[in-house]
Amino acid sequence: MKFEVKKTLDNSQARAGEITTDHGRIQTPIFMPVGTDASVKAVDQRQLTDTVKAQIILGNTYHLYLRPGLDILHRAGGLHQFMHWDRPILTDSGGFQVFSLSSIRKLKDEGVEFRSHIDGSKHFFTPENIVDTQRIIGSDIMMALDECTPGNADYEYAKKSLELTTKWLKRGYAHFKATEPLYGHSQAYFPIVQGCVYPDLRRQAARMVADLGAEGNAIGGLAVGEPTEVMYEMIEVVNEILPADKPRYLMGVGTPANLLEAIDRGVDMFDCVMPTRNGRNGMLFTAQGILNMRNKKWADDFSPLDPTGTAWVDSYFSKAYVRHLFIAQEILALEIASIHNLTFYLWLVGEARRHIIEGDFKDWKRKMIENVTRRL
Repeated sequence: MKFEVKKTLDNSQARAGEITTDHGRIQTPIFMPVGTDASVKAVDQRQLTDTVKAQIILGNTYHLYLRPGLDILHRAGGLHQFMHWDRPILTDSGGFQVFSLSSIRKLKDEGVEFRSHIDGSKHFFTPENIVDTQRIIGSDIMMALDECTPGNADYEYAKKSLELTTKWLKRGYAHFKATEPLYGHSQAYFPIVQGCVYPDLRRQAARMVADLGAEGNAIGGLAVGEPTEVMYEMIEVVNEILPADKPRYLMGVGTPANLLEAIDRGVDMFDCVMPTRNGRNGMLFTAQGILNMRNKKWADDFSPLDPTGTAWVDSYFSKAYVRHLFIAQEILALEIASIHNLTFYLWLVGEARRHIIEGDFKDWKRKMIENVTRRL
């Protein structure tokens, strides 16, 4: 994997870049649709390619490990072949999912023992077997196993958690370097900066991660209960240390405004379930503001869903029709909303990139944040 910074700014940490993988190039800043179970919910691969214009998607190691399982994925030739997706894939290590199962998992120095949320069966993840698992999945970018510390954790818990994550990271990276890909394409390994909301822990973690010299780096443990302004502060603290010649991935974030603020602070990559999850619940994000499609005000509004939108569904369907679909609980509503929201997110980061290159990102961002946070 290669990363090249194409444009920087004097009045912002925002930058336009390009990641090159064996499955294609990725223009940054970039948003990655979440395909947890080898599927982006309610959106098929053709729509992802042709309408959403997704350049890379995300799969989840925890879910794929449990179902369909590693044997099926290996026999299929990896996740790309299994789901018929020929563009890049990033896989989360599963750490966030495992640690959200706090009542049915046990942390140990060796790794984490947990029970499947599907059938209660017992499993054990280690930094090493998570690398092996992601070798079988065949993602272009794999993530290190870490503990995602809650945003309200006290200092002592956060410190001990970071110590464990650091041990796991060193073991996982050593195993990554000692093993080879299985399907003929290269794989990158991203360590994750933790440290909760404590600047000294974040700096310690960022220095350790930077010293590894991996092909890219991630910022985890944010948007997990801490105030938004604290999240922005932690991004600034970390990005002062993480190398500028490597892509920076902010995990699990977030709203359109969150993306723009993080881009301003030097983040290159994002993923979040918000566009699809909120879309399935009737919330649509647009460049003019936020639409609640269950609102009665749209019942007789026959104007296009989003006259300035870039997805084909935006001009093809009216607000009244899409509201009707939601009220009638028609599955088509979920598809339309998911396609719209994902296309908007990809449009938003694409516009951010364009304005970085043109040099007026700060002014554009200020106006756009006013728009995307407005309720219509």
